[in-house]
Amino acid sequence: MTLVQMRPRPKSAAQATVAEVMDAAGPQVCDDMSVEVALSVMAAARTHRLVVCDQDGQCTGLVTRAELAAVRDGSAYTDRVRLRDLLGDHRLFTSPVTTLAEAEDAMRIRQLGALPVVDGQGCALGAFARSH
Repeated sequence: MTLVQMRPRPKSAAQATVAEVMDAAGPQVCDDMSVEVALSVMAAARTHRLVVCDQDGQCTGLVTRAELAAVRDGSAYTDRVRLRDLLGDHRLFTSPVTTLAEAEDAMRIRQLGALPVVDGQGCALGAFARSH
């Protein structure tokens, strides 16, 4: 009798999903947090992005250190600026079952570096970044 070792067939890029390559959600913060506090959280967590959630724990977007620093350094900045004020186009999400090609196309069209990955209830599962 000969033992045959079976290997799963690798998925093509068109079949691979976001769930297979997404990063852990990392720090999640409330959308009423100020820019300064969010930057402090990022520094303490040694991360370049934060998942932003509303009072009910639903993901509302994602912000990066570079975006927050640009806002803070802008002439219109005040300490009353909250994360919810900055989300604008960042209220975009992807599902864990979205293909990599679809997610990358959406990010390219909207010129985003990362997208939050959410479940069916809107809770953050992770983040998908272009570097993948």
